[in-house]
Amino acid sequence: MTPISNTTREILKKHGYHLAGTHGAVKTCLWLNKSMRNDGGCYKSKFYGMKSHRCIQMTPTLVCNHRCLHCWRAVEVPVDVPDQWDLPEDIVKSCLIEQRRLVSGYGGSEFTDMTRWKEAFEPKHAAISLAGEPTLYPYLPELIEEFHKKGMTTFVVTNGTNPEMVGKLKPTQLYMSLNAPDRETYLKACAPLADTWENIKQSLEIMKGSGTRTAVRITLTKSVNMNAPEGYAHLIGLAEPDYVELKAYMHLGFSRNRLTRDSMPSHEEVLDFSKQVAKALDYSIADGSEKSRVVLLSKDGRKHMIL
Repeated sequence: MTPISNTTREILKKHGYHLAGTHGAVKTCLWLNKSMRNDGGCYKSKFYGMKSHRCIQMTPTLVCNHRCLHCWRAVEVPVDVPDQWDLPEDIVKSCLIEQRRLVSGYGGSEFTDMTRWKEAFEPKHAAISLAGEPTLYPYLPELIEEFHKKGMTTFVVTNGTNPEMVGKLKPTQLYMSLNAPDRETYLKACAPLADTWENIKQSLEIMKGSGTRTAVRITLTKSVNMNAPEGYAHLIGLAEPDYVELKAYMHLGFSRNRLTRDSMPSHEEVLDFSKQVAKALDYSIADGSEKSRVVLLSKDGRKHMIL
């Protein structure tokens, strides 16, 4: 029995999602499109060396315990927890099949770089961050291992509400979204189904000893969570991550039903806020992307490519 109703399936299909198994999904992004046309890559390409046209944007579950205001996903669309979970190897197999199906259509475009198009059929990266909260999938460590067996790097993005699972993860890079400097802002910005603020702080502490590359990611939304840089710095200090990404909220997708265009900070505003966090945290600016309105901080002001 699938946890995804026919109505939800139609909504997902309309917005470019391909189901992977019975409860996972794959979707191409803007930057894969651009990279396929040799027209640039996402900021993760600039920061860490990922090749956007060889990256699978996927999730093992569409279930999420947050309803973040800034999320471009359809968080209002109901998705039930499965009665039975797909095996990791089945999800990976389905992801690869669907990704190849998604990129196959680019072969008929006169703007496609055919060398990159051929490379796209052999993905090198799995961004486990498409939708939902991946740590709710009980076999996430095994899923990561399945991707690694295929010679792929993995980027896992978690909201930190499941610290027990966070402690088991060994991806190439472990991200944690931190979208509030305090509990009050957290309840406003993330609209959680349950107050898991203490879990988030516990996950930050677990990240400190994870033994893998780590990053804390903050989505900054004006009049919602773009305040108290010292509060963010204190929480980030619990994790001592290799990197901190501060990115502007973008008025895209379903978030347009919750926020206005005025909620988007400019790159200059993101940069100014990042400098305040960096000073309080004793980190330095390592890079940035004005086009994506994102700033990268690191302990030593440097960045280190994964490949």
